[in-house]
Formats: sequence, C-alpha cells, structure tokens
Amino acid sequence: MVFKIPESVLVVIHTAALEVLLIERADKPGFWQSVTGSLDTPDEALAETARRELFEETGIVADGAAIRLRDWRLSNIYEIYPVWRHRYAPGVTQNTEHVFSVEVARDTPVTLSAREHLQYMWLPYLEAADKCFSSSNAEAILQLPKQIK
Repeated sequence: MVFKIPESVLVVIHTAALEVLLIERADKPGFWQSVTGSLDTPDEALAETARRELFEETGIVADGAAIRLRDWRLSNIYEIYPVWRHRYAPGVTQNTEHVFSVEVARDTPVTLSAREHLQYMWLPYLEAADKCFSSSNAEAILQLPKQIK
C-alpha cells in the first residue's frame, strides 16, 4: 500500500467580491471544503501541488497570467481525522497544510472530479467559513480579506 504524505495544500478559490467556492466531498456528503490535496512525492513543490490539485478538483488552471496562485506563506499543523488515518503510514496522526488562494471571475467554469466531489457552491466568505467542516479551512477563509490586500 502506498501511504499519503502528511503534507498538503489548501487552495481557497474566491472572487474579487470575496465569494468563496466550496466543494462537497463525495466520500463524506455534507462535508464542504476548499480544494485540498497531499504532495504526490516528498520533493514536489508546494506551488505545483496547489496547481495540480486545483486543476484535478475543479478544472481551473492557475496559469500565472489570468489566474495567479497566491502563496500565503502560512502553514497549519492539524490532527488528521481518525476516519482518514488509514491513508497514512502507521503512527502518523498530524498533517502540515500550506495555504494558497486564487482569485477567479464568478463565471469561471468549474468541472468537479466526480470521484472526489458531489457539487459546488459559491458563498460570501463568512458563510463559506461557517459551512466548512475543517477548522483550518474555515480560519483560512476568515483571513481572506487581509490576505488579498
């Protein structure tokens, strides 16, 4: 079995008006979140992980021109939910998450990965933070206004 690397990215997708795109997990209906994903290899660059996960989960391409990935240079260490610990090596209980964001137009096409997500919605950032099941995801969304100044 190949175990997940306990280092990941969180990508908050938002509009200039601070609407946030949330996606519902297929493996846990009712669990809403921003784009997340683990490094594929220990030496994968964090920005590359963020670009890859953004595209895999939403079809959005951070090309550096029209859609620019922003590295918040913020990391959170959190306890991995017990329901997902089997994906990691025995004894691994914590993950380090690195926060990124992208600003897109509200009408940007979103194509979900059907095996990972059921549906998406746009919400004002305060409502989006309330809807997230992950406290680190909610906290990142709450920091959005000061991060994009």
